[in-house]
Amino acid sequence: EKGTESPFTGKLLKNKDTGIYTCAACGNELFTSDMKFDSHCGWPSFDKESGDGSRIKKIKDMTHGMVRTEIVCARCEGHLGHIFDDGPPPTGKRFCMNSISLDFEP
Repeated sequence: EKGTESPFTGKLLKNKDTGIYTCAACGNELFTSDMKFDSHCGWPSFDKESGDGSRIKKIKDMTHGMVRTEIVCARCEGHLGHIFDDGPPPTGKRFCMNSISLDFEP
């Protein structure tokens, strides 16, 4: 329902294991552990997505009196989080994810 979990509460926020992050709803591979970084925002953050950019769909989100980019799984359209332009080089992107929308495969 496009909700956001409370910051610093997600099961995968502090995960530092090597592996693959997938969509919790359908298993679509979204990120690898080497794409994850500590953004200090309270949610798992990644600087890019797996594959060729077709695994995540970007949607303009104008809720809550602001303009953001929502990200959903391209396979099942499950809400994942939002993407921001304040990530680290070289991409400058921060895929800000809800842990509840992810599974992790070591």
